Amino acid sequence: MSEPRPSEDTRRMPVLDLGKTPDASPPLLDRGSGRFWSPRRVPAGVVALLLLAGAGVLLYDVVAVRAHRPAMHWRRALARQLAERPLDDVWVLAGAGVAAVLGLWLIVLAVTPGLRALLPMRRPHPDVRAGLRREAAALVLRDRALEVSGVREARVRMRRRRARVRALAHFRDLDEVRADLDDVLTDAVRGLGLSRPPALSVSVRRPGRKG
Repeated sequence: MSEPRPSEDTRRMPVLDLGKTPDASPPLLDRGSGRFWSPRRVPAGVVALLLLAGAGVLLYDVVAVRAHRPAMHWRRALARQLAERPLDDVWVLAGAGVAAVLGLWLIVLAVTPGLRALLPMRRPHPDVRAGLRREAAALVLRDRALEVSGVREARVRMRRRRARVRALAHFRDLDEVRADLDDVLTDAVRGLGLSRPPALSVSVRRPGRKG
């Protein structure tokens, strides 16, 4: 009787090594693309709705005036206030400050990438681009840190340029645990496949006494 062959669903799938391209050429690093850009849907939607509402109200008032109807009270009051109040008035300065802050906020949103929680990864192929969430990267580093002998607890704070690891060691010499953590976590960071690997900051201490 012949041995049953594994089905297509249970066969081991090929794994793509981020450090090598399919033709065994040197790895292609994503150095120029930088971070992922956010679509900024919420700010764009809010600004669009405000502009649409303001333009609609102003257009309605202009049409009403052209039809020999009195202008809206708010527009007459606003025109009177702008004509009577000096430029150094508190309300004029406050309104100008709010408008300037909103304008600067929109400019910052327009020129910055956003998506700070998404770390760009190396590109094994020019047409492929991937990212890794900071929470997932921190979880990988924490799991690797817990594999080190003597580590009882580990906390990882992942940033774009630095990964801070705080570990508690309940036995073994602290210097030995720290050295093992440096080696293991350096290898783990390299294995994440990030285009800009963060710098490691590792600290090890004893757990505090209870009571």
